[in-house]
Amino acid sequence: MSAGGASVPPPPNPAVSFPAPRVTLPAGPDILRTYSGAFVCLEILFGGLVWILVASSNVPLPLLQGWVMFVSVTAFFFSLLFLGMFLSGMVTQIEANWNFLDFAYHFTVFVFYFGAFLLEAAATSLHDLHCNTTMTLQPLLSDNQYNINVAATIFAFMTTACYGCSLGLALRRWRP
Repeated sequence: MSAGGASVPPPPNPAVSFPAPRVTLPAGPDILRTYSGAFVCLEILFGGLVWILVASSNVPLPLLQGWVMFVSVTAFFFSLLFLGMFLSGMVTQIEANWNFLDFAYHFTVFVFYFGAFLLEAAATSLHDLHCNTTMTLQPLLSDNQYNINVAATIFAFMTTACYGCSLGLALRRWRP
């Protein structure tokens, strides 16, 4: 009781005043049993292959393939981080609308990866373009580089398709 006889209510508990995180995907290893978890694993696998294949082609067109490398490496690490957040259960500790973040992430990466796929396909299509190097005409891409770029283009398409499927699933969770 205070001096005037009225009691002062206790301060509100801050842990109760924040809403719980909004996430419909399971946390922990159970994420791997969902379609979304499987697609994220495929995004990491195929995205890593795109990264490795483009790097192994010696990047003959740095303006085009530099963007492909940037997108594939960035998406690879952010997908690893995204999966790690769910596997570790941190999504239940961080107050956020995870359904929206899932949708926004996959939408952004889908758009960038689609552009990267188109640039890699364009770089691969320049196989027969001849350039003048030291007074001799040589193809822009050697046969080995061409084959590597074809594989990179196929895996970039597969990665884009996985991000598109994840985007569709995220949209269904975000806007039921």
